[in-house]
Amino acid sequence: QVQLVESGGGSVQAGGSLRLSCAASGYTSSRYYMGWFRQAPGKEREGVAVMNAARGSTYYADPVKGRFTMSQGNAKNTLYLQMNSLKPEDTAMYYCAASFEGALYGGLWWRQEKYNYWGQGTQVTVSS
Repeated sequence: QVQLVESGGGSVQAGGSLRLSCAASGYTSSRYYMGWFRQAPGKEREGVAVMNAARGSTYYADPVKGRFTMSQGNAKNTLYLQMNSLKPEDTAMYYCAASFEGALYGGLWWRQEKYNYWGQGTQVTVSS
């Protein structure tokens, strides 16, 4: 059973940084996508960053480009989201997710229904 456990959330002032971690276990496939999604109060959950684990390529949503960086640990069972220059609008619950649906093309990696497993989330609060 695949398990994803996020950590690293907290409260920071605008302009600050946080690094989220996602500990993944219970899978052996190397062909998967890992994603970070977030949901702010009263809003729909949205994609933040996605990684094609097999190719190492990453994709970022426009609001976080240039500020957030997604990476994997050396053992590839830990996923990170480095968040710099945080803004109040980044305040949300952040979720780690894994997709084992095979190759995703043309932006399908942003489709949440393609993700089979989700973590419980970690809260990020950015004050102005």
